[in-house]
Amino acid sequence: MPRRHPLPVLCLPRLWLMTDERQGDALWAALDALPCGSGVIVRHYTLARAPRRALFEGIRVIARRRRLILLLAGPPAQARGWRADGFHGRNPGFAYPELVHSAPAHGPGELTAARRYGAHFVLLSPVHETRSHPGQKALGRVRFGLLAGRSRLPVIALGGMTAPRARALKAMETSGWAAIDGLTRPMRQNLKAVPT
Repeated sequence: MPRRHPLPVLCLPRLWLMTDERQGDALWAALDALPCGSGVIVRHYTLARAPRRALFEGIRVIARRRRLILLLAGPPAQARGWRADGFHGRNPGFAYPELVHSAPAHGPGELTAARRYGAHFVLLSPVHETRSHPGQKALGRVRFGLLAGRSRLPVIALGGMTAPRARALKAMETSGWAAIDGLTRPMRQNLKAVPT
């Protein structure tokens, strides 16, 4: 099968599901509820390699069937070996031009660094308080908007995001939003009227 090239900015999914151990079996329903063409970033950092690979393969079957863009958090060589569409992380990706590369960012320094190591887009967080990073100060809408407006890469909003909060950011310099809980529980409620 020929390798796909990184997505042009115009094709970047506006909605991203981040996987996490705390989702449990609700992950599968969340994947089925995502609109076709959305993105998934497989994290599950605490799993050992073999069960993480098995989980990834299960997600990949759904992603291919539903035309979801699938990224693996970790090194680009592993993402290519596991046949992901791309990778998520702070690793340089120049040696893997066929892979889509997303990077995490929490402030201006990381936004600049992401561009230096070749990311195609960033997930800027936490916009709001989140269970993923308890006690970490949220950026808030205003600071998020200022940082996103200065970014030279497309910015996906992450951290405490839900569909209503994504709609509130629509006028800002954002290319979409990502969530764990906001797309997992309650799934149906959060996926109603997902902004596009």
